[in-house]
Amino acid sequence: MTDDPTAPALEEAEGSTGGPIAEAGALGRLVDRTGLVFAAGIVASVAILINEVVLRYVFNAPTIWAHETTIFLCGIAFIYGGLYCSAHDKHIRVVLIYDAVPRRVRRVFDIVISLICAAASAMFAWAAWIMVQRAAFRPDGSFRLERSGSAWDPVYPGLLKVFMLVVLAVMAVQFVILAVNYARGKR
Repeated sequence: MTDDPTAPALEEAEGSTGGPIAEAGALGRLVDRTGLVFAAGIVASVAILINEVVLRYVFNAPTIWAHETTIFLCGIAFIYGGLYCSAHDKHIRVVLIYDAVPRRVRRVFDIVISLICAAASAMFAWAAWIMVQRAAFRPDGSFRLERSGSAWDPVYPGLLKVFMLVVLAVMAVQFVILAVNYARGKR
């Protein structure tokens, strides 16, 4: 037991159910529920790789799709992980300073950090849009996703870039929601 007045709040936060923080709002709850899809993608990629090992080394019948598919599934899971972390308030923060200040100052830090992260996410979303323009549209304006160029030649590179754009845009909105709810003092 400590004499720190913020200790009960910290214990309460650490003992939470593992879901998104209250400040993340409805978007955070949606991001949390959707995260299971991407977790299942990681499990599917493991199953695909095991299948590939058996086919290649037991039956001498390798596939042309396994490696690109697992890279794609893991890639979208890692991209989604940034959005998932923002909804759960698990992003990187310098706790040496953050934990040393009073609760009111932490609230101001949370607002400022959320606004900076929203701006950064929006700028990265803009950069992703520029990348998507080249990966999803031909010079004549018609739609055609960028392909990998391998023997199988899937559209995974184009899909990955479009997915990154969507996730970064949603992440910018999530950080704005966090900033507003921190400013309101919503718990």
